[in-house]
Amino acid sequence: MKTERQSRIIELIRENDIDTQEMLAEMLEKDGFNVTQATVSRDIRELKVTKVGIQGGGFKYAVMTNGSSETAKRMNRVFKEGVLSIDYAQNILVIKTIQGMAMGVAAAIDAMDKAEIMGTIAGDDTIFCVVKSEAKAIKLVERLKDDIM
Repeated sequence: MKTERQSRIIELIRENDIDTQEMLAEMLEKDGFNVTQATVSRDIRELKVTKVGIQGGGFKYAVMTNGSSETAKRMNRVFKEGVLSIDYAQNILVIKTIQGMAMGVAAAIDAMDKAEIMGTIAGDDTIFCVVKSEAKAIKLVERLKDDIM
């Protein structure tokens, strides 16, 4: 069921301009998949789906393929253009993004594959990023801030 649902998610994203998880969930429901927003959110993360800019303004979900240099460039651009501020509290980074960009920026952070990052959680415009220690969080904040400058 999960494989079928995720395959359908990829098809829907490629065929439609979907800009919210709610819209995606509604389309899945119409196709007979009983999903919650949490399920859709997990699927988006597992599939490495991110938001990309569209002509005329706004954003839509897009499926990113692993391994290509073009993908790496896009992820880097999503990170640079989406982040407004980065701070930390102990071993948790708090990253503020442009509204609606947190999921895409979190995917970009995950794609960076930094060993000190244990995981990320994204909302609409805020990301919590758990780091292994406060000392590593401090260094990571400095490096990430350098990346957006």
